[in-house]
Amino acid sequence: MRIALIAGARPNFMKVAPVHEALRRRAGLTPEIVHTGQHYDEALSGSFFEQLGMPPPVVNFGVGSGSQARQVADVMVAFEAWAERERPGLVVVVGDVNSTLACGLVAAKSRIPLAHVEAGLRSFDRAMPEEINRVVVDSISDFLFVSEPSGVTNLEREGVAASRIHLVGNVMIDSLMRHRAAAEDSDILARLKLASGQAIVVTLHRPSNVDDPRHLEAILRRLGDLAKEAPVVLPLHPRTRARAHAAGIESLLGAEGLVLTEPLGYLDFLHLMAHARAVLTDSGGIQEETTVLGVSCLTLRDNTERPITLEQGTNRLIGSDPEAILPAWRELVASPPSRRNAPDLWDGGAAERIADVVETWARSAPGSG
Repeated sequence: MRIALIAGARPNFMKVAPVHEALRRRAGLTPEIVHTGQHYDEALSGSFFEQLGMPPPVVNFGVGSGSQARQVADVMVAFEAWAERERPGLVVVVGDVNSTLACGLVAAKSRIPLAHVEAGLRSFDRAMPEEINRVVVDSISDFLFVSEPSGVTNLEREGVAASRIHLVGNVMIDSLMRHRAAAEDSDILARLKLASGQAIVVTLHRPSNVDDPRHLEAILRRLGDLAKEAPVVLPLHPRTRARAHAAGIESLLGAEGLVLTEPLGYLDFLHLMAHARAVLTDSGGIQEETTVLGVSCLTLRDNTERPITLEQGTNRLIGSDPEAILPAWRELVASPPSRRNAPDLWDGGAAERIADVVETWARSAPGSG
């Protein structure tokens, strides 16, 4: 059985890699990576294939950037043509990006079985484009692979049949555990002239934080204040750089103590994060990774779809007001969170559990022999 694994944006690659590896080892299953090209920058895309040990994609649609509607439409048109020609036996989508929604819709309309990895996560904030993507894809998926117990609760509340829900753990953590040793060989700290445990690492990309010029300006000003208390490393997402340029506030990126980098490869960023004094982010995946790494995380959002990182990890939700950044940092210094064990099933084996379910189903699927 040919299985199409959809990857389009940076967070997808770390989730697809272990699933591809687990499925590849199962007799009768042929996983193939389909790259939508949603992230087209080499640092956000191409290097990940090499660093994560993935084979080249069988196709890259190269859709690039665009509005939400245009990007979803372009991926749908390209994937529909490919799926009609190749007819995979299963489509696997991961996470909550536009490629996830687009390819999920095509699979469902084409009557191709659909699996969603990282199903059931909910922020309950419909202003987030990712929340719409999650809800829609879950509603049309045949297999819902869930990373934490809240996902099971959410899906059951939405009326999803228990037979479709599989609590398997977190594939993002599979990648982290597999590559942690290799990441330790990175020289990123030396290149940035920083010591382990010295810097605050910041990532920003959510529309709620970077699309409004006034809000972005306030965040950058507060990061300048934060950099007076500890070095701040900001790997600058292309979206954030473009918004700062359009708003005429690029000069704020030159604040003393603010260390800018281009988007980093997976191993460099994992090393940087593991050796950070703290992380300030609006990313969902980084909330999970810092939980396992035991690194303090301040999340610049009003909500999180990953509540287990608050309950069992080192994550603190500080809200979306930029004025909260400095007080939250000072509170963290005064009262750092205690490190706890990783959540159940965040053990490096999530992809194998997914492969178990897929293999069992494939044996009894029509045409399986």
